[in-house]
Amino acid sequence: MTQRRAAITVYAAGLIQGIGLVTFPAASAIFTSPVWFGLSTTAYGLMFVPQVVLAIAASLAGAVLRRRLGIKRIYLLGLSANLLAMILLVASRFTMAEHQIAYGLLLAATGCMGIGFGFVVPVLNTLVATMFPQSLDKAVLALNALLGSGTALAPVFVALFVGLGIWWGLPVLVALLLLGLLAASVSQPLQVREPVAGTQTKGTTVPPKFWIFATFALVYGVCETMNGNWASLYMTTHFNASTGLASLALAVFWSLVTAGRVVFAVLEKWFPERRVWRVLPFVVAAAFLVCAVAPGTSPLVGLLGFALAGLGCSALLPLVISFGQQQLTAISASVAGGLIAFYQLGYGLAAFGVGPLQRWAGADLANIYGGTAVIAFAMAGLSLVITPKVKSTCSPSR
Repeated sequence: MTQRRAAITVYAAGLIQGIGLVTFPAASAIFTSPVWFGLSTTAYGLMFVPQVVLAIAASLAGAVLRRRLGIKRIYLLGLSANLLAMILLVASRFTMAEHQIAYGLLLAATGCMGIGFGFVVPVLNTLVATMFPQSLDKAVLALNALLGSGTALAPVFVALFVGLGIWWGLPVLVALLLLGLLAASVSQPLQVREPVAGTQTKGTTVPPKFWIFATFALVYGVCETMNGNWASLYMTTHFNASTGLASLALAVFWSLVTAGRVVFAVLEKWFPERRVWRVLPFVVAAAFLVCAVAPGTSPLVGLLGFALAGLGCSALLPLVISFGQQQLTAISASVAGGLIAFYQLGYGLAAFGVGPLQRWAGADLANIYGGTAVIAFAMAGLSLVITPKVKSTCSPSR
C-alpha cells in the first residue's frame, strides 16, 4: 500500500510538472500581444534562456546533490522551485505597466521552472525505474505519458482562462496543485538504492556511447521545442489563425505526444520498441515538411502537421532515457539527469534561436520549419546507431 501511494504521488508529479512546464509557451500569444506584455519574437525566445541554463545545471548537479541531500529532498526542492515560478508569473501580471520589471519577473519565473524541471524530471524517471525494474520501458513511457498529458492540458487551460479574461488563472491553478503535491509528498518514502561504494566512484569515466545518447537527446530537444514553443505563433503568423485555433494546434501536438506514448506502450508486443525507435524520427521529419510547405490559407493542414509531429515525438524521449539506463550501467545514477540536460540544451537552441534567425538571416518560420526537417533526418540516422537491447538481455540497472 505504501509503495502504491508513493507510485501514485510520483505519477501525479509527472502530470503536474507537464502542466507547469508548458504554461509559459502555451501563453505565447499573451506574451507577444501588444495588449498584454508586447514582447517581440526575440524577447519571447530569450525569455527561456534562464530556464534552459538552470535546467541543465540542475539536471547535472542533481546526481551529485542527491548523495548529500537524498533524492527526496532534491524532489521537494524541485517542486518548491516550480511553485515559485508560478507565483512570479502571476506577479508579472500586476507589473505590466513597468515593462522592465514585468520582463524581469518573467525571466525569474522561467529560471525557477528550469530548476524545478531539472531536479524533478530526472528524479521521477529514477524513482519509476526503481519501483518497476521488471517493466522499465513501460514504466518510463507511462510516466512520460502523464507528463505529456499535462503538457496537452496546459494550452486548453490557457484558452479557457483567456476566454474568461483571466489568463493568469492557469499559474494560480498550477500553484494550488503544487501545494497539494508537496503536502502529499512529504510523508512518502521516496527513496532509491544508491550505487554501492566502489561501483560508481568519482573516477568513473563517461562511456563514449553516452555521447551518442546525449546527441540524440539534444537533437530531439530541438525538434520537440520547434513544435512545443512555436506552434501557436506559427499558426497565428503563417496561417493567420485565431488564438483559439492556435491553442488547439498546441494542444493537439501535446495530446498526440501523450497518446503515442500510451499506444506504443500497450502495443509493444505487436509493434516492438525497436521498430518504434527507428520509425518515429521519420514521422517527425515528415511533419516539419508538411508545416513548411502548407499554404497560409490552409490552417487545417498546419493542424494536421502538428498532430503528426506529436505522434512522431511521442516515445522518443522516454525511450532514449530507458535505453540509456539499460545500456550505460557504469553511470546508471547519472544517465537520466545527463540526458535531460542535453534535451534542455536542444530546447534552448530552438527556444531562443528562432528569433535571431528571423532577425539576422531574414528567415521566416516556414523556412525554419523546413530546415528543422533536416535535423529530424539526422535524428533518424542516430536512431540507427543506438540499438535497443532485446527483451531477453535487458536487465534493470538498479
